[in-house]
Amino acid sequence: MSALPARADAVVIGGGVIGTSAAYHLAEAGVNTVLLERGGLGGGASAHTAGMVRTYFPGDPHTGRMAVDSLNAYHDFARHTATPLALRRLGFMVLFTDEKQIAEFEATHQAQQDAGVQVGLISAREASGLNPLVNERAVLAAAWSPEAYHVDSLDIVRGYAAAARNHGADLFTHTPVTRIDDDNTVHTPRGSIKADSIVCAAGPWSGEVASMASVDLPMTPHAIEMLFTDIPPSPHREMPMTMHATSGLRIRSWKDRILLAMGLPKAGEAREAWLGRIGGHLGTLFPALEGIGLHRAWTGDFDASPNNTAFIGQHPTRRFLYAAGFTGAGLCQAPAAGGKLRELLIAK
Repeated sequence: MSALPARADAVVIGGGVIGTSAAYHLAEAGVNTVLLERGGLGGGASAHTAGMVRTYFPGDPHTGRMAVDSLNAYHDFARHTATPLALRRLGFMVLFTDEKQIAEFEATHQAQQDAGVQVGLISAREASGLNPLVNERAVLAAAWSPEAYHVDSLDIVRGYAAAARNHGADLFTHTPVTRIDDDNTVHTPRGSIKADSIVCAAGPWSGEVASMASVDLPMTPHAIEMLFTDIPPSPHREMPMTMHATSGLRIRSWKDRILLAMGLPKAGEAREAWLGRIGGHLGTLFPALEGIGLHRAWTGDFDASPNNTAFIGQHPTRRFLYAAGFTGAGLCQAPAAGGKLRELLIAK
């Protein structure tokens, strides 16, 4: 294994979409950058997503603005990184089954538009037209946002990593951080490196990394399980990602099957009972899927913040920056997050 350099302007901890974006944005600006990843690039939370980038986040136009800026960057990704992204538009729909949800949508609609988010209220019939699995009799209305795309998250990680290296960054995989000293010396099994600034982008492990530097990030890892259905009995055309506002159940096409998620069982809830709840929602909202077999696709952790909005900032008394708490939406915000970290570091 090659040794770490003795020092760097910035040491980025974490090699997922946020960390590689940060490394690229810093190196591209001429910052001497080293990235440390405890496993393989993109092997953490970035590898356990549903592979969607979207701009509409119900009730959260701030995240929407970050996502709009990021989507623009993804459309221009190849020009900056020499790596094309195979973005495939699917759209994103949120099903409303309560009048209060419609009122909340209307109350925040202008703020969403001001953030650049393309989203509108559509009827249950229109929702069924966009996704034929939707039971329009069970739905009052829906939010429809066409700007949502399938993308391979590892293409983003690889693209940013290659571009960061091209701009002079050094990236070290299988190099976990074991200690951070008060003078920003970062210790690893491969050696130690003195950082003028540390950038924490370690996803679910960001709180653990921050605590090594005596920094408190009020976030906790949160687990999610993705499920595959059996192959549906009748062919279905590719559908938009569709979410139920009440339960959080999300479904989308995945080759010849359907990928879905609804968190994990509640505390004390048996797995079979949780699967039963999912099955109940499927039968009500998507009757063609009633009774369909459900199987574990993969599980993963993501970094959850108390209000589901990411922390991007810097410690007031030491050169420690962070981008964490994306609550499963890091893929949607990675380019904008990397740009903000660059602005913060260069302004120091």
